[in-house]
Amino acid sequence: MVLMMMEKDGETGLLSREIGSYTITEHGNLVSGIYLMHKDQRDMVYLRLTTDRDVEDWEYGAIFDYYDMDAMKEMVLSIEELDDYNPVWEVSFTWMDSQEGMENLLAKILERHRKLLDAVYDAIQDKKAEYEDHG
Repeated sequence: MVLMMMEKDGETGLLSREIGSYTITEHGNLVSGIYLMHKDQRDMVYLRLTTDRDVEDWEYGAIFDYYDMDAMKEMVLSIEELDDYNPVWEVSFTWMDSQEGMENLLAKILERHRKLLDAVYDAIQDKKAEYEDHG
């Protein structure tokens, strides 16, 4: 899979030009978007991570509750939960002008996200009644 990264204008929110494309060999299905924005004198990459399937209503909150964002913070500058159809986390990190460097970092982030999701799925598999009762 190839991720194409566009530059996003901070004022208009519009995507303006292609910055680069990166080959992802695993877990590309966990990416819902990627863009670059110039912020605080730096070129920042914003990568949106999601689930590998549509989740049930009860799972939505449970996934956010059990996802260990601190484990992702070791690799990125920030991580934020976003409201969407399925759970989404937007991570940010400084862009590097190296094809190989960016691909390696993206691969590491996606691998960590996959492991975190797997741990979440294991942790919540028997929590359906609890989340349905407390909506």
